[in-house]
Amino acid sequence: MSNFNATRDISSPDGKDPGRAKLRLTPVERKSSIALALLFASRMLGLFLLTPIFAVAALSIPGGNDAAKVGLALGAYGLTQAIMQIPLGMASDRYGRRPIIVLGMVLFIIGGVICALANDINWIIAGRVVQGVGAVSAAITAWVADATRPEVRTRAMAMVGGSIGLSFAVSLVLSPLLVGEFGLSGLFWAISLLGFVCLLIAAFVVPDVPRGEAPIVQATARDVLAHTDLLRLNFGVFCLHFILMAIFIVAPGLLARLGGYDSARLWEIYLPVILLSFVLMVPAVFYTETRRAHKVALEVAVAGLVVVLALFPLASDGFMATVALFVGFFIAFNILEALQPSLVSRVAPPAYKGLALGFYNTAQSLGVFAGGVVGGLLVSHGASKVFLAAAALAFVWFLTARGFQAGQNNPA
Repeated sequence: MSNFNATRDISSPDGKDPGRAKLRLTPVERKSSIALALLFASRMLGLFLLTPIFAVAALSIPGGNDAAKVGLALGAYGLTQAIMQIPLGMASDRYGRRPIIVLGMVLFIIGGVICALANDINWIIAGRVVQGVGAVSAAITAWVADATRPEVRTRAMAMVGGSIGLSFAVSLVLSPLLVGEFGLSGLFWAISLLGFVCLLIAAFVVPDVPRGEAPIVQATARDVLAHTDLLRLNFGVFCLHFILMAIFIVAPGLLARLGGYDSARLWEIYLPVILLSFVLMVPAVFYTETRRAHKVALEVAVAGLVVVLALFPLASDGFMATVALFVGFFIAFNILEALQPSLVSRVAPPAYKGLALGFYNTAQSLGVFAGGVVGGLLVSHGASKVFLAAAALAFVWFLTARGFQAGQNNPA
C-alpha cells in the first residue's frame, strides 16, 4: 500500500490525474532539458556566428577573395565533426557525458583562438578543423536521453532541436554587429568566449543523472542503415544544412549589394526577416503538434523550400523580393530544424535510439561541410547556380520525404 501511495505522489502531485502528471517533466528533467538545450544552443551559436557574415568579412584578410576557400572555411568543421561524432559519443558511454563534452568544448575554444589569431584564410580553415574535432552533439543528445523518461523524451529532444534554429536566428543579427564593432578577429574571440560558456554549463550547471539504459551504441550500424525512415531523416538533415551553408556563401554579398548595406549593417535586414519568420512559423508548429500531422508538416515544409529556392534566381535583382524569399526560407528552415530531431526520437527503436541520433548528427555535419565546399565552387559560376542547385537537392529530398511513414501519429 505504501508503495502505491509513493508512486501516486511522484506521478501525480495533486492526486487527481496520474496520467497527465506522468507526461509532465519532473523538476530534474526540466532543469536538465533546459540546461542541455542552453548548452547546445550556445555551442551552435558559436558555430553559426561565422555563417551570415563571413563571405563578406573574409574580404579583409589575405585569401578571403577566394570563394572556394571561403566555402571550405565555413564547412571545414563539419567534416571533422562528421568523423568524430560517433567516436566521441561512444567515449561518452565509457567515460561519462560530462568529461567528454568538457573535452570537446576545450577543443572548440582552441580552434576559435587559432581563428582569432589567424592572418590569412588558411589558418582560419585550420582553426575550423580543430573546432570540429570537439564533436559533442551525439553526446549531448545521449545526455538528454539519460535525463528524461521515454514518455517525455520527445519533448526534451524538440527543445534541443529547436535551439538550433534559434541559435541561427540569433547569429544572423549578432554576427554583423560583432564584425562591425570588433572586426573578424573579434568575432572569433566572441566565438571562443561562447565555447567557454558552454564548458561552464557542461561542468557545473547540468545536473548529475544516472546513465541511461540505452547507450550511444547498443546495436550495429547495419541496424540504423536498414531503417528506411531514419535514412530519410538523415538525408533530410544533410540536405537542410547543405542548403543553409551553400546559400550563405551567396546571401551576405547579395543582400549587401541589393540593399546598399555594408557588413556591419546586415543585421538590419536579418532581424526583421527572422522575427517575421518566427511569427509566421508558430501556426504551423501549433497545427503540427495539436493534429499530430508530422508527415504533412515535413512534406509541406520541404516543398516550400523547393519553391522558395527556385524563385531566388528570378528575384535576384529585387531587394524586397529577395528579402521576402528569405522570410519564406526561414519559416521552412525553422520548422524542419525543430521537427526532424523530434521525428528521429519518435521512430528510432529504443534499442538503438542513441546510435540513430549519432548518425543523424553525423549527417548534419556532412551537410555543413558539403554545402560550404560545393557552394564555394558554384558561386564562381553565378549566385543563381547556387540557388538552383539547392532547389534541385530540396526537390530530391521532397521525393524521399513523401515515403516517410512512421511516427506521424505517434503520441510520444
